[in-house]
Amino acid sequence: MSKKCIYCKKEVNDESVIDFCEKCGIGVWGEKMFNAIVKNMEDAQDKGDINSKGLFISSDEIKNYRKII
Repeated sequence: MSKKCIYCKKEVNDESVIDFCEKCGIGVWGEKMFNAIVKNMEDAQDKGDINSKGLFISSDEIKNYRKII
């Protein structure tokens, strides 16, 4: 299952630390803030603070959450 941008529904790389595409991210926060968000999220993922699917959430919790939406 591939992730989709929460704004425009365009497909987003499953390994992405964010749930929105670059175009929408820049449109919402501006380029400088978007880049800071992505960098901080990638750094947190590298440290093991988050995984690519969510903050401290197990795969089962993600499946159940997506069923609700």
